[in-house]
Amino acid sequence: MGKQEKKNKKIVVVGGGTGTYQVLVGLKKYPVQLSAIVAMSDSGGSTGKLRRELGILPPGDIRRALIALSNLPLAERTLERLFDFRFSKGKTLKGHSVGNLLIAALTQITGRADLAIEEAGKILAVSGYVYPVTLDSNTLIAILENGKKIIGETKIDLRWHGGEDADIPIKKVYLKPKASIYPGAKKALEAADLIVVGPGDLYTSIVPNLLVQGVPEAILKSPAKVALIVNLMTKPGETDNFKASDFVRVAKDYMAQASDKLTYVIVNNDFPDSVRTLAWYSKFASEPIQNDLDSKQDGVRVIKGNFLRTGEFLRHDPKKLARAIIKLVS
Repeated sequence: MGKQEKKNKKIVVVGGGTGTYQVLVGLKKYPVQLSAIVAMSDSGGSTGKLRRELGILPPGDIRRALIALSNLPLAERTLERLFDFRFSKGKTLKGHSVGNLLIAALTQITGRADLAIEEAGKILAVSGYVYPVTLDSNTLIAILENGKKIIGETKIDLRWHGGEDADIPIKKVYLKPKASIYPGAKKALEAADLIVVGPGDLYTSIVPNLLVQGVPEAILKSPAKVALIVNLMTKPGETDNFKASDFVRVAKDYMAQASDKLTYVIVNNDFPDSVRTLAWYSKFASEPIQNDLDSKQDGVRVIKGNFLRTGEFLRHDPKKLARAIIKLVS
């Protein structure tokens, strides 16, 4: 490691899915040392099949983070399409993505999930580090307000598709069995200058990281401040009727003893008037998350602005997010 790299600020992004991908894509353009810590509770699609059939940790969110940090001499879109490509035919391959199969193969070759991720990072020439939050196999369980249990990340994620309890709010989530933090993730958190949490599905991508034993403790020990990125839209079955303050409340609850480290909240407060853009979401009972936070509330600085990327769907703009985040460590 050279002198210049030592001086670079260390930013750790905690989450999973497309939200973490957008943040990493934006931040890798800056001279910072990036690390991604991703949840290991995914149980659906290709990831779920490989997890059940091969007994490996879920590779899906790892794959996305590696793609985001890759510096292979391929067009960014080409690389993304290649590793996200899912086979549509074949009894064995149907539904699997190329990236997931690569990580699964490397896991069997190396015999360890962390070594597989490290090797995949070399193949993809990543700038930064990608860590699983834990190497312990676990299942995410949600308890609804009516006391009913929903077992498995996918069932929690998709329960809004129907069922008599689809509109019952989530009371809490937990991991079974309990999981312990991966040493690499612990070291990254404790050495960070800034920890960025989100955006992503609150109860199935963000909170599962905070449920791992050792994560709140590592955040508390770290000199870093924590920045929470609030989602753009509510997620049916997870965050129905949520406002920005609800995201802060839930994040603090699961950060436990480290809740006072939450210093910044980044929230979009400029949504387009385009009815066509929002109509797709309204069909699925998803709506823009409204900011109900003051500029500074309970010791938390609220950073408001337009963080949208224009397009068919509402997405965070990697460049806009990155500019806001970099200001916090400048």
